Amino acid sequence: MKIKALSSLGNIHKRSIKLKLHFLLTLLLSHLFLSSCQSPSISICSWNLKDFGNTKSDEEITFIANTIKDFDVVIIQEVVAGEGGAETVIRLYLALTGSGEAWRYAISDPTSSTAYKAERYAFLWKTNKVRINGKPWLEKEYHLEIDREPFFATFYVGRKPFTLVNFHAITKSRQPETEVKYFKSLPDEYPQLNLIFCGDFNLPQSHTVFNPLKEMGYYPALVGQKTTLRDRCLDDGCLASEYDNFFFDTARFELVEKGVVHFYKDFDDFNEARNISDHIPIFVKLKLR
Repeated sequence: MKIKALSSLGNIHKRSIKLKLHFLLTLLLSHLFLSSCQSPSISICSWNLKDFGNTKSDEEITFIANTIKDFDVVIIQEVVAGEGGAETVIRLYLALTGSGEAWRYAISDPTSSTAYKAERYAFLWKTNKVRINGKPWLEKEYHLEIDREPFFATFYVGRKPFTLVNFHAITKSRQPETEVKYFKSLPDEYPQLNLIFCGDFNLPQSHTVFNPLKEMGYYPALVGQKTTLRDRCLDDGCLASEYDNFFFDTARFELVEKGVVHFYKDFDDFNEARNISDHIPIFVKLKLR
C-alpha cells in the first residue's frame, strides 16, 4: 500500500510539472504573438546639409555622424551633384559604421533641373532597424514642373512598409509653392504606398499650398517650429524660418515623438556651426498603424 501511494504521488508530481511547463510555454507563445502584433515604430531624421560635398572636413563629417547616429533612418538634402557629393555621403556612411552599428546608404542621381541648381539626395539607415525594398527612384512624372524632383525609397520596419519622399524645393524668392502644389497628386499616383513627405520645402506648413494634402489627411509633424539658422544670433534666438517638415497620413501613422536638434549650441563660434549647415536636423518617431 505504501509503494502504491508513493507511485500515485509521483504521477501527480509529474502531471503538475507538465501543467506548469505547458502554462509557461503558452505564456511565452502568447507574449511572442502579442509582440509580433504590436505596431512597429521608426525614428527618422531629415537634414538639409548645406553644400554637402568636398568642403566638409573630416572633423565636420564626424560631428554630423555623432549628431544623427541615434536615428534609424536619415534623409539628406543638398548633396552636391558634381564631384565630391556622392563621395562625401560615403564618408558619412563610414563614420556612422565606425560608431559600432551596421548602416547602408543610397544616393540619387543628380536631379534633372536645367533651370536651377541640380543636386543629389541621400538616405542612410540602420540595417537592424529597417530593410529597403527595391531600388530608390527619382520622381519622373513631374520632373519638368519640379526643378529638383523628389527621391523616393520604400522601407520595411517589421512587416510594415513605408515610403519616404525626400525633397528640396526651390528658394523662397522663386516661389516654391509652384512646385509643392504637385504633391497633392502623388498619393493618387502611388496609392499602394504609405507616403511620408519630408525635407526642405522652403515654405512654412501654414502655407495654403499644403491645404490639399491636409484635406487628404497628411498633416505636418512640426507646427510653428523654425528650422533655419540666421546669419547671426539675435536677442530672440538664432533660428529664422519654418521650412523643414514631415507630412504623413494620420490614418496610417501615429506620431510618437517629434523635435529638432539645436546642433549649433555645441559651437562657440556660430559661423563654424553654419559651416555644417544653415538648417537644423528635424526628426519624428512614427508608429505604423
